[in-house]
Amino acid sequence: MSSESFAALASQGYNRVPVARTVLADLDTPLSVYLKLADAPFSYLFESVQGGERWGRYSIIGLPARTILTVRGYEVIVTTDGKDVERSTVSDPLAFVEAFQQRYRVAPVPGLPKFNGGLVGFFGYDCVRYVEKKLAACVKPDPIGAPDIQLMLSEDVVVFDNLKGELFLVTHADPAEAGAEGAAKKRLDALTVRLRASLDTKAMHDSVNACVTETDFVSSFGQDAYKRGVDHIKNYVLSGDIMQVVPSQRMSAPFTASPMLLYRALRHLNPS
Repeated sequence: MSSESFAALASQGYNRVPVARTVLADLDTPLSVYLKLADAPFSYLFESVQGGERWGRYSIIGLPARTILTVRGYEVIVTTDGKDVERSTVSDPLAFVEAFQQRYRVAPVPGLPKFNGGLVGFFGYDCVRYVEKKLAACVKPDPIGAPDIQLMLSEDVVVFDNLKGELFLVTHADPAEAGAEGAAKKRLDALTVRLRASLDTKAMHDSVNACVTETDFVSSFGQDAYKRGVDHIKNYVLSGDIMQVVPSQRMSAPFTASPMLLYRALRHLNPS
């Protein structure tokens, strides 16, 4: 992108302009790119298999995000660089998320993949309470303290084209900041250098089996309580209160290996 194009997009009122670079990556894989550029908290790797047999064309690697939006109940917290910049209690967290997303006007840049940044994260099952108000009065225990919603503002993204063996390095610049375009290009330079560096794979040769065994897992529910739950479900079905239920339980075990090692094992067992 030329400086003139950047300035033209900024003049149209966009407060985020994607600055991108295409790099040949036929000797890399999405996993190796993730490990080189993004192996830290609040990063992600998206891969997919189509039809259970073919890898999807694009893999997406999100570099560690600076801004995180977290919702617990009706409390919303926005953090940037580890510091709270916004904290409030809202009546509709879903509406807040929508309004938060609309704060960012991202300029369209021809030639870039459809997804090259934005909000990435999860909406927990209990978000149904924001829609079904009757459920809001039913307070459930939360032993692990998981947020109901947690979203990263993903502004540094790598889109890996598995077909062409190339990738797009994308960083979103804020035109309101002095020298934003130059800083974005320097950021791409630094990422390119890291991408060309060799990868230490020694730790990746460990085995997940050595870290955890089947007997290590502990149920959060217990067998007897699970059976009683199934009996309750049968009664609800017979009474016509419900049509179907998926009873579930959380199984946990100590795990000392890296999350990436676990991901690689799951990816091998079930690529979809």
